[in-house]
Amino acid sequence: MWMTIVSFLGGPVIKGLIDGYKAKLAAGNTSEKIASDTAASEMVVQTAEIRALNEYKIAALGHWYEPDKIMGYAVAIYFAKLLVYDKVLGLGSTDPLAGFAEMTANLIVAFYFAKRGFENIARIIKR
Repeated sequence: MWMTIVSFLGGPVIKGLIDGYKAKLAAGNTSEKIASDTAASEMVVQTAEIRALNEYKIAALGHWYEPDKIMGYAVAIYFAKLLVYDKVLGLGSTDPLAGFAEMTANLIVAFYFAKRGFENIARIIKR
């Protein structure tokens, strides 16, 4: 008789405890799933952000064949030849620039050296 009473009372109580524990485990798994989904979506966002930053860098740097860069290369090659080949190695002589070519070369050199400074100043003022 006692066994019947204990089994009657114990069955629903134990069943309720087991069901509650299963619900708790399911809730834990759900929160872990939500955390996993959140982490996965954050990784997707970070990947997209890195891709956007790379595209921004490419857009900011431009291409090697832009006119201002081609002129910069020409002046750099001229001065490299003048300094290294003619002066350091003493293997040649290059006529000095005069008139329009001299002014243009000086402006190009000034542009490249001053450009970065102006960009830094603008960035500081922008803050």
